[in-house]
Amino acid sequence: MTGIEQRAVCSGVNFRSIRDDRFKTIRMSVHFLWPLAKETVSENSILPFLLSRASRKYPDFSKLNAHLAELYGAVLDANVQKLGDIQVLSVSASGIADRYSLNGESVSAELAKLLCSIIFDPPLENGLFPVQGFEQEKRQLIEMVDSEFNDKRMYAKLKCEELMCAKEPYGIGRCGTRQQIQELKREDLTQVWENLIHRAKAEIMVLGDCDPEPVYQDFYAAFQNLARTDSVDCPNQSVPSAASAAETTEKMDVVQSKLVMGFRTACAEPDAGVPAMKLFNALFGGTPSSKLFLNVREKLSLCYYCSSQFNPMKGILLVQSGVETKNIDRAKQEILNQLEEVQKGSFDENELAAAKLSLCNSYRTLSDSLDGLEAWYLSQTFRPKVKRPEEEAELVNAVTREQVIEAARKLTLDTVYRLEGSGVEA
Repeated sequence: MTGIEQRAVCSGVNFRSIRDDRFKTIRMSVHFLWPLAKETVSENSILPFLLSRASRKYPDFSKLNAHLAELYGAVLDANVQKLGDIQVLSVSASGIADRYSLNGESVSAELAKLLCSIIFDPPLENGLFPVQGFEQEKRQLIEMVDSEFNDKRMYAKLKCEELMCAKEPYGIGRCGTRQQIQELKREDLTQVWENLIHRAKAEIMVLGDCDPEPVYQDFYAAFQNLARTDSVDCPNQSVPSAASAAETTEKMDVVQSKLVMGFRTACAEPDAGVPAMKLFNALFGGTPSSKLFLNVREKLSLCYYCSSQFNPMKGILLVQSGVETKNIDRAKQEILNQLEEVQKGSFDENELAAAKLSLCNSYRTLSDSLDGLEAWYLSQTFRPKVKRPEEEAELVNAVTREQVIEAARKLTLDTVYRLEGSGVEA
């Protein structure tokens, strides 16, 4: 890696380049950050997909795709995700590194111009987004929400988060509900777009082997033309502990039942204890050598799968398992037993070393892909000091046995969600 550069574009807009000449491709993205709210979540979520369809200069798919083909098969994509209590709306472009162009063209500079074109100059018709594009993206957004419902493992996880964080913005789905999307009106979206480009915080990222300066200059000019003022605040709240555990059971005609247990960890970014909590998670249920996998799944055969996932932005940890309905209570008790084992220090140095090795390797391999690097540095947005993945690996490696036990003892069970099936899929 040749270097990481970070500088401001204007109020609330940050530019970061991660230059690495190992890659033959480049990727650049604009991530708009907006506080999650029921009133705005769905209208915001459709925007990146709507914007990535066309611009005034390339007003339809044919012209846009022809230009992408000219740029050696470059690709545009859009995404919506959550970063703690913040909705992240992303538009990205990927293409070959400049040194591989046949006639010395700067692919990176052209992609920057294209991104500026689609984000800041959409093909509005009488001040509105084209009706055909709006209806199509609305339909596809509904299909995306439906697909998450149809994937029962994903649905159970999202449902547990919704119940657990019902009083926090994080409990809102990244795209809102199906009904909210159906009720979207084309007439409202121009103002939503104006609001976003003028007031949202933004992270511009350029990754791969290219000169970031022309890219910076294009986005600098685009944002300066907006005459932005102060950007919207993006707070993130973390509930330290649960007073008691709430249990919810939902029944569906599915073959495999799901059990999701949500824990509060009293530890969230930028707390100094986050590396220890990450290592605890790896030891507890985050790897194939973890307590949950080896005992609950393999030794006792109580689950088809059983794993844990720690969200450092929210300070919550979820244990997800697929079980037969008759085994739900036993699986729940054994998961709590394994947590108690870690809290008592009932793990040896080999288990701790295996957890460290697995977690540190995952950080070291992040730099093998542009997507992995982008996800990492986006997750660092609200840290006072940005860390490289290698630095995080060093912090994890330095965690002691006592710190893992201390992290485990912070967990309190907040929510238990059961999706009970009849054994027959509808």
